Amino acid sequence: MFLAEVLGTVVAPVQIKVLDGEKLLLVRPITPDGKRTGKTRIALDRAGAGVGDRVLVVDEGNSARGVLGNPTAAVKTLIVGVVDYVESERGRYDHRSPRIKLVAP
Repeated sequence: MFLAEVLGTVVAPVQIKVLDGEKLLLVRPITPDGKRTGKTRIALDRAGAGVGDRVLVVDEGNSARGVLGNPTAAVKTLIVGVVDYVESERGRYDHRSPRIKLVAP
């Protein structure tokens, strides 16, 4: 599982049946303080996320298939939650104010 930022939506007019009616989003892994890390991926959205949201992403087939309730689904990357806030030693990210607020030393 990793933290990511939603960059945009993906439209696929031809796709496998398990993806019919599902929303696909482009996500970029980030650190808790918002720095880019890892490669951009396409994820199936089950959390109602939108562009600019920070999300929790499962990137493992068995976990994704378990959430979908389909043991044969050809899905690996799945958004399972929208992040309200992240606290770290460097500060706090809050979805209402997407800038990191640094904590005084």
